Amino acid sequence: MINSEAIVETNLIQKLKELGYHFIAVHDSEALLSNLKSQLERFNKTSFTTKEFDAILNHLAKGNVFEKAKTLRDRYNLAKEDGTTFYVRFFNNEAWSQNLYQVTNQLQQQGSFLNRYDVTLLVNGLPLVQIELKRKGIEIKEAFNQINRYQKHSFWSNHGLFQYVQLFVISNSLDTKYLANNALQSVMQTFFWSDKENRRITDLSAFTNSFLNPDHLGKFISHYVVQNETFKNMMILRPYQYYAVEAIIKQVKTSNNNGYIWHTTGSGKTLTSFKASQIIMDLPEVYKVVFVVDRKDLDYQTMNEFNAFKKDSVDVTDNTASLVSQLTDDTKLVLTTIQKLNNAISRAHFEKKLTHLREKKVVFIFDECHRSQFGDTHERITQYFQKAQLFGFTGTPIFAENAAKNEFGKRTTKDLFGECLHKYVITDAIRDQNVLRFGIEYIGKYKQKSNTFMDIEVEDIDRPEVWADEKRLGKIVDYIIAYHGQKTFNKEFSSIFAISSIENLIKYYEIFRKKKEAGEHDLRVATIFTFGANEEDEDAQDQLPGDELLMAADPKATYKSSHTRDKLEEFIKDYNKLYGTAFSTQDGQQFENYFKDISKRLKEREKETFNDEKDRLDILLVVNMFLTGFDAKKVNTLYVDKNLKHHGLIQAYSRTNRILGEKKSQGNILAFRNLKNATDNAITLFSNKEAIEDIILPPFEVIAKRFDEALQNLLRITPTPQSVDELVSEEDEAAFIQAFRALLRAKNVLESYADFSWEALGIDEETFIDFQTKYIDLYAKVKRENAKQKTSILNDIDFEVELIHRDIINVAYIIKLLAKLKQAKQSEKEKQRKAIMDLLGSDVQLRSKRELIEKFIDENLPKIEDADRIQEEFEQYWQDQKVLALAKLCDEEGLDKEQFKALIDAYIYSGQEPLRDDIFKCLGNRPSILQARNIGERILNKMKEFVEVFEQGMVA
Repeated sequence: MINSEAIVETNLIQKLKELGYHFIAVHDSEALLSNLKSQLERFNKTSFTTKEFDAILNHLAKGNVFEKAKTLRDRYNLAKEDGTTFYVRFFNNEAWSQNLYQVTNQLQQQGSFLNRYDVTLLVNGLPLVQIELKRKGIEIKEAFNQINRYQKHSFWSNHGLFQYVQLFVISNSLDTKYLANNALQSVMQTFFWSDKENRRITDLSAFTNSFLNPDHLGKFISHYVVQNETFKNMMILRPYQYYAVEAIIKQVKTSNNNGYIWHTTGSGKTLTSFKASQIIMDLPEVYKVVFVVDRKDLDYQTMNEFNAFKKDSVDVTDNTASLVSQLTDDTKLVLTTIQKLNNAISRAHFEKKLTHLREKKVVFIFDECHRSQFGDTHERITQYFQKAQLFGFTGTPIFAENAAKNEFGKRTTKDLFGECLHKYVITDAIRDQNVLRFGIEYIGKYKQKSNTFMDIEVEDIDRPEVWADEKRLGKIVDYIIAYHGQKTFNKEFSSIFAISSIENLIKYYEIFRKKKEAGEHDLRVATIFTFGANEEDEDAQDQLPGDELLMAADPKATYKSSHTRDKLEEFIKDYNKLYGTAFSTQDGQQFENYFKDISKRLKEREKETFNDEKDRLDILLVVNMFLTGFDAKKVNTLYVDKNLKHHGLIQAYSRTNRILGEKKSQGNILAFRNLKNATDNAITLFSNKEAIEDIILPPFEVIAKRFDEALQNLLRITPTPQSVDELVSEEDEAAFIQAFRALLRAKNVLESYADFSWEALGIDEETFIDFQTKYIDLYAKVKRENAKQKTSILNDIDFEVELIHRDIINVAYIIKLLAKLKQAKQSEKEKQRKAIMDLLGSDVQLRSKRELIEKFIDENLPKIEDADRIQEEFEQYWQDQKVLALAKLCDEEGLDKEQFKALIDAYIYSGQEPLRDDIFKCLGNRPSILQARNIGERILNKMKEFVEVFEQGMVA
């Protein structure tokens, strides 16, 4: 017999009590406040008057989730009624066992709706952990969706106390995961806990023992919840990151031995190493911590994080004196580059100031140690700092098999850093869904739209005269133009193109530019390379901007090729024109700023505030830059026309496989070289031979078979789209939703293959769209039922609507459709009109606008003679309809138009639903208590519908 959710909850509470939590019945907001007052008094060993506690509540209510995470860890200077001041603590970050741990359940809180939370862990009276439970057999995703609803509906009410939650736990007893408290979170950012050997701990009881016991939870909240200053959100360490940091701490405390961490590319090594640096600097035996990066990796995000920790801790200049100053003052944590560190200890006038450090315990942490530690700098550091302790992080260690020879011979990561303290390889990361698999296609004959072929097999192209052949390069560009939209979901994601040499890169760029000028594509293409040296390098490493940039500031500097610099200057002018920037190669700083702008443009594309139409970059052409140590979740495709091997191959491929929502199902690799053996060898080296099938997606035929199986299952439930309307029960509707969702997932992966075509599948595109429309109909129905708070088994099913393919939906996109319809031949008009109506019905954002757009097509479009005026006419029409709709809503509900418009604007800006009291202020007469709830919810739902129709997706 399957335990009910209530039994799961009871068993969990019992386990928590055994671990030392004190159970307290806190069932409403008043009880929560009362308990908070008594717990804060006990924790602070004082008492507060009513007025003093109100001041504390006002302080706690300020800010959003991110700001409240800081408030939790700070002290509040309270002016007491007796004239004294008292510093109120909310959480003991240093001695976490001294915090007070409680557990409660079924706490009710009224926001936009009345919500009841499952199990809440209170620390010093504040809710810091929220646990949502489902019974066995129910998707764990349903608990995740429930948390998302609570964030919108009620966590912000009652002084926003539930916005102090640091982490959530979701479980259906068999599967248990945890996640940080972020508003814009995805189920892909939920993590299983594991032991030190990366064995998952999924059972709720075992997870509770290991993770939720007060000592571990207190430590985790103290040290392993990170405030990300760049994105203004909270991050939480995954288990392998936690064990790595703990292993380094143990090594520092118990020995002087070095060590290295092997965590696969894409697993968050910089965050792990940064967190290790923060914790180690507070250990009494450590004099200083020096976090060392290569100059080429000192990007804006790393600087922001460190400067947020300690203002001006990052000196981005090339002045070694600033480093020497930090090494000699009381700065405990120093971020520097390998280049400046080398200068400091090798130049006599600097070295004299550092002699006192020779006998001090200085801990060096090297981010991406495989790139910068195989020259004589390592020797200088270890000889100079005689009590130094060195730790390195790498995703691709250097073994004997992939070690390059230099003056020191073949040196491995183990030779330099000693034993591996913790290992998390690519197969672990893929299993845990912390990185994606790769979908690799080896392109030999390049099929064109014109059905012409290029008769060069992949095996035949490893000859210089073939690599540089402009006919071949042109065919590859045509291939990329033809398939880029398919690979990147119509440019929703970006790509990198790795090219064998600067000479070939220049040819590629000019071919792309020429074809764009001819109207053959509208892709935004940019490039960057280190002019003055040919970057050809099969390992694809060590070529981000380095010391050669300093030469650019020197007018006496000479370059191997002025041609490459002139070409790059020309290409940067194209970039400046496209994005309104002013970069150049005239000095090292300007060139480095250009590098950082490209980096930022790709990295920040995942931000909600990013202007995709104006700022996106589609394809970045590189030789080696950006192929190592660069993370951008919105990069999903790598085109390759160069030889790669060993760690360089894994590093390059791994630019594409960062997790980002359900739509990004794999990293796409399109290889225009014969890299099959090199790929298999690299995977074998960094995991094992058996891992190849786990890391690389199967061939098209295998995915197509999965699609067909999902299709047959769907047709058994609903033979035609019309039969969806005949489903009798919610159980039948749920079966259809889950079946079509499985088909959507398979199609999402299948569509990324170049071989994809509807003709090869068992369903035509029109029928698929018809099924999709019915699917969206049910999604809309569930949204309506949720708004009315009706109980339904469909409420918690995740429709994964982001899998439903769409272009960038905005004014420009709609205008493009309308202009195409206006200019169509008479014989094509009805067909195009139907295509638009089908799209409007099958798209999540557009369907709410369908009626208004259809009205514009029928009544306004025929009267417009000049197609160039469509945009102006449509925008005016949309504004007029918006004004009419708002007036009608306000008239129907008796609302003050100006006040209600201000309420709508606040909702659009913050995303936070207004309180019912704020809604009632817009009414001429406040409703009675009996009427208030229904009226408030009705107006709120109408407001949301108004915003959905007129605002969402309508940004120009």
